[in-house]
Amino acid sequence: MSPHHADPVEKNIETHPVKLAVAVTIGAIGLVVGIIMLANFSVGSHRIGETDDKANSPEAIARRIAPATSLEVDSSRGSVPSQPAAAAPKSAAGPAIAMAVPAVVPASTATASSGGDVYKASCSVCHATGVAGAPKAGDKAGWGARIAKGKPLLYDHAIKGFNAMPAKGGNPALADDDVKAAVDYLVAQAK
Repeated sequence: MSPHHADPVEKNIETHPVKLAVAVTIGAIGLVVGIIMLANFSVGSHRIGETDDKANSPEAIARRIAPATSLEVDSSRGSVPSQPAAAAPKSAAGPAIAMAVPAVVPASTATASSGGDVYKASCSVCHATGVAGAPKAGDKAGWGARIAKGKPLLYDHAIKGFNAMPAKGGNPALADDDVKAAVDYLVAQAK
C-alpha cells in the first residue's frame, strides 16, 4: 500500500473516539435519569405536610385506626347492655365485623367499684382464662415473679398497658385508682 491511500481501518480509528464520547455521554445521561427515577420511586409521591394528600390527613388516619365496633352504655338505666347498641357500618372493604366485646363498666359507677367488680368487668376476660399469656387470677406461680417486682410496676403496666395487655384492661373509662384496686384484688388472689 502506498502512503497516499487511507486504509479503511485507519478511518474507523479516527471516528472511534467520537463514537466513544457519544456513547459515554448517552450512558451518563441514562445513569442520571435512572438514579432520579429510583430516588423518586423510593421516596414516593407522598410528602409530609402536603395538603392535597387526603390519604394521609389526620382525619383519614383516624378513620383507619378507629375501632371496628363500639359499645354504648346507657348510664341512665344503671346497667350495661349485653349487646353493642349500634353495629359497625358496612364499608367497601367488606361486611361489618362482629366482635365479642367485654362489658364495660360505666365511668360513673367504675369509680365507686371495688377491685373485684373492676376485675370482673374488665380484667377477667383475659385473666380468668390466660388469654395471650395473661397470668390467671389465683395462679401463684404465674403472679409470683410479677409481685416480686413490686406493686408500682404492676400498677404502671396495668394503667399504661404491657405486651398484649391493653391500657386499663381495654377500658379507658376506668380511673387509675380503679385499675390499682383491680391489681390489688389480683395480687390478693395470688397470695
